[in-house]
Parts: sequence; C-alpha cells; structure tokens
Amino acid sequence: MEEYKKIYILMNKPVGYVCSAVSDSHKTVYQLLSPELQDLVTKPKRGQRLHTVGRLDCNTSGLLLFTTDGIFSHKITSSKEIGGASLKKTYRARLAQELSLAEQNSYIASAAAGLTLPAEKKFGEQKSAPARVNFLSPDSCTITICEGKFHEVRRIFRALGNEVTRLERISIGALQLPEDLKEGEWRPLTSREMEDLFL
Repeated sequence: MEEYKKIYILMNKPVGYVCSAVSDSHKTVYQLLSPELQDLVTKPKRGQRLHTVGRLDCNTSGLLLFTTDGIFSHKITSSKEIGGASLKKTYRARLAQELSLAEQNSYIASAAAGLTLPAEKKFGEQKSAPARVNFLSPDSCTITICEGKFHEVRRIFRALGNEVTRLERISIGALQLPEDLKEGEWRPLTSREMEDLFL
C-alpha cells in the first residue's frame, strides 16, 4: 500500500468562513486552500482526508489547524481522560460593554471559579471549567480555556452579563498565531511549531 506523507497546516482564519466542507450560506475555510489540498477534502486518497482540528465559528478569526492525521487531531481536541492533551486555547476578545476595574476583577474571579453557561441552540445549560481572563483595556481581554464546549467563550461572557463583539484565537498550547500571517493566509506547520503544541 502506498504511504502518504501526513499534512499539517496552520491558517489565520478570517471572519465570515465556516469550518465545514460544504455550506449553503457561507464560504468555507477550505476554499482558502490550494486546489490540491481541496482535493483531499472532496476526493481523499487512502488515509488522506484533510479536516480542521476542531472548529472556529463563522464570526471568530485566528489560529486554525488542518491535518490528515487523525491521531494528531484527537490529541489536540480531546480531554486527557480519553487520551487527549487538554491543550489550553487562548483568545483575544472585545466586549460590548466597558468595565470598571472592580467589574474586571469580578469577571476574572467568576471565570476562574467556573460558570453556568446559558443554553444555546441544541446545548442546554453547561458548567464551564475554570478559565483565565486577563484584561488589556476596559473592553478587551484575553481568555484561556482548557475545553471546547459549543461557543464557550461567548457563553462565558454572556453568563457574566456581557457580549463578545470580536473574537480571535491567538494560541493553542504554546503555539502562537504568527504575527506575519495575515487573515486568510496559511502555510505548513514547522517542526518547531509541532513541538510547541504539546509543550
């Protein structure tokens, strides 16, 4: 049987694209890739189906990974209990309402304790794991989570009485979104970046 080299790709996902292979209403992230890579989605070779590692919703930008390696994907997206790495993921969020210093401290403490997330779509109320919030300004912050519940970051801030107006994933594990990678651009992961994921 012919052996194929596994593929690992890093993209700076723009807003307005969905992480599915087919969509009637939005452009898909696969349309940003080369025709050769798109073929690995629609006409995969043996063991070479290209897929996103987890998802970012249509209105979220930033660090997105693609691979043909199912074990790699499982390790990043799954909890330690089922063989994953429970990698921390950090986002930069802009909020609808500006917060005083006291309100910021309240958000930090509440997120660190875990919150009851409001129901959304087919998902009922859920308890979030502790999250780390660091404010950059009265209406912007970074937030680090260690799980991947549906729209988790947006639901955390909704539980706190605010709304996220802009959301960008800036890191997975120790892998940072490269500053020189513009929105919509992608490239193969380097061996060093592969190592950074699991530091």
